[in-house]
Amino acid sequence: MRDSRRRFICQQGFSNPDSRLYDALMFQPRIVGGLTALGTLFQAPWSFLALSAALWWSAFVPTRNPFDAVYSAVTPDPRGRVPLGRAPAPRRFAVGMAAALTLAIGVALILGASRVAWSCEALLAVAVATVVFGRFCAGSYLYYVLRRLIAGRRESSRC
Repeated sequence: MRDSRRRFICQQGFSNPDSRLYDALMFQPRIVGGLTALGTLFQAPWSFLALSAALWWSAFVPTRNPFDAVYSAVTPDPRGRVPLGRAPAPRRFAVGMAAALTLAIGVALILGASRVAWSCEALLAVAVATVVFGRFCAGSYLYYVLRRLIAGRRESSRC
């Protein structure tokens, strides 16, 4: 497994990086990226609000993540699929950040605050592109930074 994939899996909070986890973990950002592109193209507030609801659900009820359920249902894996189960805290934190950002976009579009909406859409697009193409999740990274600041010490990686 590539080192960047292993680091990404660890960054998401999984302590045993299994190469089969990578595809499952990347499914959600890819879907969010596609829906973000469509919502931005059409400037559709309801698409962002629906995406926000799905992301909030994923953050607060991580064992019932709709993205993970769709992945498990539609993706054949001859090597055997590794169930994700309950998302670790860094992943839930990142999903919560995405949920808040998509909620802000939806509300800004409804209120006619197009500059705010465009700014938030650009931020979300960059964040999703960084995950999908760079294998780096800014939300998970921020989780670790905040945790270190609150604890007042340097924490080592889980992997």
